Amino acid sequence: MAQIKVKLDEMMARRKIKLNELAKRVDITEANLSILKNGKAKAIRFSTLEALCQALDCQPADLLECEE
Repeated sequence: MAQIKVKLDEMMARRKIKLNELAKRVDITEANLSILKNGKAKAIRFSTLEALCQALDCQPADLLECEE
């Protein structure tokens, strides 16, 4: 069964941005962003995904990947 992998930590490393700074830019709690970053989230709102893409100057495909 395919599984969605969140690659937020990789993009944060490429952009050299820390969790607390990104949380401020996206207006999300550090705890919730950490859950997303560590792949523990069960869902993500499109508005959150849009805000992350804008803050990190990337596309949704840069943050999400489908694994077999």
